[in-house]
Amino acid sequence: MRLTTFSDYTLRVLMYLALDRSRLATIPEIAAAYGISQNHLMKVVHQLALTGVIESVRGKGGGIRLAREPEAIRIGEVVHAAEGDAPIVECLSDDPHACLIAGTCKLTRALVDAFDALYESLDRYTLADLTAKPRALASILVTKPMSIRRTATSRNARAGG
Repeated sequence: MRLTTFSDYTLRVLMYLALDRSRLATIPEIAAAYGISQNHLMKVVHQLALTGVIESVRGKGGGIRLAREPEAIRIGEVVHAAEGDAPIVECLSDDPHACLIAGTCKLTRALVDAFDALYESLDRYTLADLTAKPRALASILVTKPMSIRRTATSRNARAGG
């Protein structure tokens, strides 16, 4: 099972915002911290604002911040919203003709159970759990030169993390 980059970036944005709740953060700042695309983050931030997990303040000095306490943000809920309701395989789509063996195949139930278990497991954790050591995380995101962050990000991408 593999989550999308969208989910990965969604969690990264939330973790960044949880590190310093006293100020607004900006998309360019978060993109620079992780060495990732501002364009991708704009989509992530838009979705997070639509779901009410973050709030956006417009204008000069504006930015984004968490709309709820980190303890109230369940990871399974966030990942499920980021992944959306698109079917993971054709047999889970609304199209009755998408799969020829859908009527007799047990794969559908197995996959539904597996994804339900994934989200249930993730819901045991909150954003506060992911940022339990904020100083260590903040020191990495704030003090690393961009070239080192890019190298680490590239290495993590290749390793699937």
